[in-house]
Amino acid sequence: MTAPTTRHRTLSGRVNVSADTWTTIWSFVHRVLVVNLGLAVTNLPLLAALAVVAQPWRYPVFFGLLSISVGPSLAAAFGYLGRAAAPPDQPPVRDFVRAYRRSFAPAVARWSATVALLAVLTTDIVVLHDSPSGVVLVPLLVVTAVLVLAAGVLVVALTVLAPHLGLGPAVRIAVYTAVRRSPLSLFSLVLLLVAVLSVNQAPLLGLATVPGCALVVVWANSRAALAHLLPDDEPEH
Repeated sequence: MTAPTTRHRTLSGRVNVSADTWTTIWSFVHRVLVVNLGLAVTNLPLLAALAVVAQPWRYPVFFGLLSISVGPSLAAAFGYLGRAAAPPDQPPVRDFVRAYRRSFAPAVARWSATVALLAVLTTDIVVLHDSPSGVVLVPLLVVTAVLVLAAGVLVVALTVLAPHLGLGPAVRIAVYTAVRRSPLSLFSLVLLLVAVLSVNQAPLLGLATVPGCALVVVWANSRAALAHLLPDDEPEH
């Protein structure tokens, strides 16, 4: 009887998890769920259109306009995640709503410019794809499009990290950082791509799990990439 009891106690000690660890885990899950809920609500027209239209690339203007809603929701997610000063923090849902209202105007303007530039670059890539000059120009345009998207994410992050920074300085800082910290920028874009693909393949399950997890990492990457350029700026609390 003694040996089984000893083994049972040893196993219990191995799987024992402290209360602080459970609090940290639940806080992370809480933040992810709030971000996912906020993304779903603020991008409901876009999600509904994607669910109805089988080939969205056939309607680039329509979906380009709908995708503008991604900017404010991305800024709101960053603002909400910025409210968590420590891992155990659990900012309420109203903080996401406040961040959305606070950053709506600048985020719409900055993300609209990003979408417009991406639309122009995508059009050029399609037009030049089969042309003789496409061999040289298409790779350059693809790299430029990736840079624009990476800088666009950072520009939106700056609405939270440096809300009083003007558009011009924000763009310059974002472009410089996207190039200077290209590994972080590319990693963030890969995570966002995985989130988009997961939602496209399994809308309910993907939207409930992946986007929030991805944005937690993207937000951390953005803060780390921009920290050396904004030593005195912190997210609003």
